[in-house]
Order: sequence, then structure tokens, then C-alpha cells
Amino acid sequence: MSQRLIRTLTRFRWPLLALWLVALVAAGVAALPIADRLSGGGWYVPGSGSQQAIAATRAGFADRGASDLTLVVRDERNTATDPDFEQRVRRAVDRVTGDKRLRTVGSYGWTTLSPAARGTFLGKDRRTAITLVGLELDDGTARRVLPEVQKDTEHRFAPEGLRVSLVSAGTLWGEINTLSQRGLEKAELITFPLLLVILLLLYRTVAAAVVSFVVSATAIVFTLGLMSLLARHFELSLFVENAATMIGLGVSVDYSLFIISRYTDELARGSGQEAALVTTLRTSGRTVVFSGLIVILAMASLFLVDLNVIQSIALGIVVVVAFAVLASVAVLPLVLRLLGDRVLWGRLPGRRAPSGERGRRWQRVARQIMRRPVLFLLTAVIAMAALAAPSLSLRTFTPDARIVPASSPVRQGFDAMRREFGPGTASPHQVVITSRTPLTAAPGAAKIPLLRDRLAALPHVTGVNSPLEALRGASPRRPLGALEPAVFAQLPADARATVDHFVSADRRTLVLEVIGDDHASAAVSRALVSSMRSLVRELDAPGLRAVVGGESAEGVDANAAIEDGLPAVILVMLVVIYLLLLVTFRSVLLPVKAILINLLSLGATYGVLVLVFQHSALAGPLGFQEFGYLQNFVPVLLLAILFSLSTDYEVFLLHRIREEFDGGADNTSSVARGMARTAPLISGAALLMVAVFGAFAFTGIMPIQQLGLGLAVAIALDATVIRLVVVPAAMQLMGDWNWWLPGRPARPARTSPVAGEPAVRP
Repeated sequence: MSQRLIRTLTRFRWPLLALWLVALVAAGVAALPIADRLSGGGWYVPGSGSQQAIAATRAGFADRGASDLTLVVRDERNTATDPDFEQRVRRAVDRVTGDKRLRTVGSYGWTTLSPAARGTFLGKDRRTAITLVGLELDDGTARRVLPEVQKDTEHRFAPEGLRVSLVSAGTLWGEINTLSQRGLEKAELITFPLLLVILLLLYRTVAAAVVSFVVSATAIVFTLGLMSLLARHFELSLFVENAATMIGLGVSVDYSLFIISRYTDELARGSGQEAALVTTLRTSGRTVVFSGLIVILAMASLFLVDLNVIQSIALGIVVVVAFAVLASVAVLPLVLRLLGDRVLWGRLPGRRAPSGERGRRWQRVARQIMRRPVLFLLTAVIAMAALAAPSLSLRTFTPDARIVPASSPVRQGFDAMRREFGPGTASPHQVVITSRTPLTAAPGAAKIPLLRDRLAALPHVTGVNSPLEALRGASPRRPLGALEPAVFAQLPADARATVDHFVSADRRTLVLEVIGDDHASAAVSRALVSSMRSLVRELDAPGLRAVVGGESAEGVDANAAIEDGLPAVILVMLVVIYLLLLVTFRSVLLPVKAILINLLSLGATYGVLVLVFQHSALAGPLGFQEFGYLQNFVPVLLLAILFSLSTDYEVFLLHRIREEFDGGADNTSSVARGMARTAPLISGAALLMVAVFGAFAFTGIMPIQQLGLGLAVAIALDATVIRLVVVPAAMQLMGDWNWWLPGRPARPARTSPVAGEPAVRP
């Protein structure tokens, strides 16, 4: 197959080159609008209480829309007692609500109520006023439009001493998208020159280093182009772009290294260009295909988690790895065939140690470890376990406004609301009650006022916003009876506006807003969601249903979806990896050893992330912000990515060891020689990946920082402690049991160690 492929590439090389370039340009054009098409959503679990709550409030209310925002206006020159304050605030609010880009459906708050009724919409500093605004914009459109409006508003009113912030999920995710784009650009500016330097040191030739980026460019551009087209029809998370680029760069440079290194080695041995490519595809090409298959299958297991943001990222990684494999075994050989010996152009000055000498160094290291396998294995395991210990306190949640810099107007708006109106006002909990019939006649509706009072009495609740106070003024004993048209018409204008904000026009949906005393991701906020859900379950009446929504509930439901899907993900992934390794190495125990080692590495990685991001260890010097939790999709993504990437290195190493063992070498010699042949390439590949992931860790936003740092730490541990210490020590202790398979025929006779290789005691 390799020979036929190379002959086809040779025969049609110029048409294929033209086809690749045209496709690359077309994919690049398709990828240009991807940032505007990706969504900040994807956190709602289908059918969950939080999803039902938001769906029930998107239509049918006087001043709630498909998306909402809170307009926060702070007058730095006047307070509410100054005559100019109201005029200045109203002018800012009218300017924003009148912006045609927002398609405002209504507003409620400081500018819509009379002075006697709007006190709750004025901050403690008497300088900050808020107005709630409903928009016709769907979430995706809001995320694209609101940042532009925020920027224009800031430029318009900041010179006048007015700080105007548009606080909403749309502005937050729009800002996150902007920061994500900036982080991606910074990461690329750092990564490409750094990778070029590393590749030059590895290849020692300019041409080979430059050609390595052929796979990266193909995989990333094709992936972003396809994701951009898919995003027109399906909701894809904005984290797809960063995650796909980061993983795409990492695996692409690795696959390129495997292919180009083998090709140049074959040329150095005197093989012709076509023969060198055939051998390269038959050996390294096979490794790349198998490696990519492992990554794709491991990432595909994440589709078992019923959360769009995780499925989006998994899809992006699956696609970019698939394109990286395709580019490595088709596009890269085509380019190498066109270049021929010119791939060795631009050789760097200086002498590189001969491969035989480098191999003997790695053999000596391996044999030193295998002389005392118990000591080295216990030391490594204890060290990794110590790193993993903090992971026992791992906490996860969805991102909040704190991932945005404090200098951002969006962040300033969130901070102003929490400071002036209470910590929970920026992310209130919602209890949404729906009825099949109007609430005035619904069975069990009399329980709603009691539910409101019981919610207000819960710990960590500072208040409950509802229409019941306004309705009780007209009907103290039966508040919901005041919704009858004849009675409602007699209410004061302020009371009617309040009721219309909390009760739908058809009088079948009612909203209670519960204000907590902490931010949405705090432990007390999560506990409050649980308490609220226990209370609303008691509202059991025919045709009446209550659900709990809001930012905290959304995060709780997302965490639950991940926890529910995690056992299936782990089971499928481990079974797939075990079976692939079983078939590849025809060994029952080696796949078990590989899985246990990967779990050890994963635990250590989790521990480092908990230390840095939860406990703030080294967070300051490293430039990271302490959040008290990990982004909830980071651990499960790390699980799939690290298992697949670590298995790649395991396969590459064990394949060489197995070749030696099948050739008649004893277990010790097989391990030592296998490490000698693979360690330089594995170390180089790991160095490339650490450079890529590290660049994203120090330039991205919080979730990408955590993912990038986790991957960089894991790959560094895998290439050093795991591959250099744990693997040889474990394989030495297992001896011939490494290759045990029931029914295996007797192996060839063992050979004694070659000259120059010291014997190793069992």
C-alpha cells in the first residue's frame, strides 16, 4: 500500500500539489468568519431545570426577551441627590436602548419607575443605577453585537464621567471571545518562532524545519474552515478554535517529526527518494495512523457527555487530528517527494553526536534504572502520588466574569453590581413557575406566596424579587387574584410594571428571583441551588411546575451532566485503548501497565492544576489568577487527551522494544535497546508539545490556561519520569510476563547482550 501511494503521488505530484493549494486557500477563506459564528453557549444540559427555566422566560414578558442585559450606569461626577444625575443616567439608558442593533423589547428599573419605587435600583454609593433591558437578539447574535455596542457606549460617555456597562451573558461571552482571539494570536506569535528554533535543533537543517509546518498549516486551516461551515448550522463553543489550534499544533509537529526524521535517516543510509518514502510510510506512517486513531477514538468517547461545549471541543480535536494524520501520510510525502534531497538544505554548522553514541547514553540510563527497579519505581510512584494528592480536593464549575480582566467595562459592570447591590445581584437564582392555565385559577397557586417566603428564609439569601409584594397591595389574602384584568387595571403604574416584569402576558409563567450573598460559582451558591430545588419539589399541583435556573443552577447541571457521563467515557476509552494495545502488542499485561501509568500521570497533572488554580501556589509568579476551582470541562478533556497522547508515546516505545524481543533479545536488552532507539525522538516530540501547550497556558484565557498548563505538565512528566524511570523499572520487574498471551507459541531463543552492553542482574 505504501509503495502504491508513493507511486501515485509521484505520478500526479503537480496536479495534487495544485489541488492541495486550492483546497488550502478555500479552507482559509471559509475559516475567516469563524470567530463570529462560534457561540458562548453550550452550557445548558438538555431537559435540565436550568435549561427549562431560561426557555420559559425568553418570550411572553413585557421586558424580557430572547436575551437580556442589565444596564449599569455610574456617574462619577454626581450622586442621586444632584439635579443632573437623573438626566445624565436617563440619557445614557435611552442611547443604549434606542440602539437599533439591540432590538430592545422593553426595560424595567431606574428609568422606568417613579422616584418612590426605584430605590432598589440605586446602589449603595448613590452614584450607580441599573435598568434591566430585554432584547430580541438570540444568544449567538447578542454575543456578536453587544461587545460592539459596549465599545461604542464606553467611548461616547466615558469623557462625560459616566461609566456605562452592559452586563449580561452575551457581553461576557463576547468579551471572552475577543480575549480568546487575542490569546490565540499571542500564542501563535510565541509558538511558531519557538517551534522553528526547536525543529532546527532537532533536524539541524532549515528546509526540514520549515517543511514540518506543512502538516500544521493543513490540519489547522482545514479544521477551522470546516468548523466555520458547521457553525452556521450547529451551535459550536467558542473554545473550539483555541482547543483545535492548540492540539492541532501539538500533534502536527509530532507527526511531522516522526515522518521527516525517518525519511532523512533513510536518505542518510543511502536509500533512493522513492524507497525512502516507502519505508517511511511503512514504519513511521503506520505509527502516525495508529497514533491518530487512538486520539480520535479516545476523544470520540466524550460525545457520551450530554453537554454541547464538551462535544464541540471534542469534535474540533477529532477533526484536527484526522486532518493531521491525512496531511502526514499524503500531503507531507508529496512535498518530500517534490523536494527530494533538498529537504537537507540549509544544514546548520556544528557537530551532532552520532546516533550510535546517543543510543549508548540512553542505554546506560535505562540499565542503571533496571539494576535497581524497585528503588526507582517506588521513588517515582511516591513522587507522582505526592503531586497527585491535592487532586483529592479538586472542584470544578463553569466560568464567571472573573476570567475577564478587571480593566474591562464588562467586568467593571459585574463588579459594580456586586459591590453596590450585593454579591449575588449580578447572577440571581431564578425559580420559574409555569401553569397550564392562568395562575389566577391554577390549582395549587395559593402555595406560591408561601414558597416565596420559604425561599427568602433560606440561609445565604439576602432577598427575593417577585411580583407578590405589588399584588398583595391590591389583594392581601389572595395575591395572585390581583392578576384578574379588572383588578390589575386598578393597580398603580409602578406595580403594573413590576408585575409585568415577573409575570408573563398570558399569566401562566411567574418568575421569582432569589438573591444570594456570594458569586455564582461559590460553594454556598451551589448549596443554595440544592436547597431551592428541594423546596420547589414540594409545589406539587396538577398543571403546575416549578424549576430552578440561573447561572449557579446552570453550572450545577453542567457538572452533573459531566459526572453522569464520566463513567461511560472512562469505560469506553479504557476498553478501546486496552483492545488496541492488546491487538498491537499481543500482550495481556502491557495494556494494563500502560493504563495504570497513564492514571498515575493524570493524577499528578490534576494535582498541579489544583495547586496552581485552586490554592494559588505559584499562581502569582506564573501570571495566573486564583479562581478557587477548575473549569468543569478541563479535567474530562485532559483525561481523554492525555490518555491518547501518552498511549502514543507508549506505542512508539513498546513497538521498538517488541521488535528487539521478537528478534531474540532478552527482556532487559529489549527494553534498553528500545529506549535507546526511541528516547531521542520521544524527547524531541515532547519538547515540541510542551512548547505549544506552554505558549497557550501563558497567553490564553482561564479555561485555555488550565488546559494548556495541564497538557504541558503531563507531557513533561510523561517524557521524563514515566518513560525514563517508571516504564523501564516496571518492565524489568515484570520480565517475560510483559509479553504473556495465552496460547502464544514459543518465542525464539534469547540472545546474550551485545558487546559493550553490560549484563543486568534480575
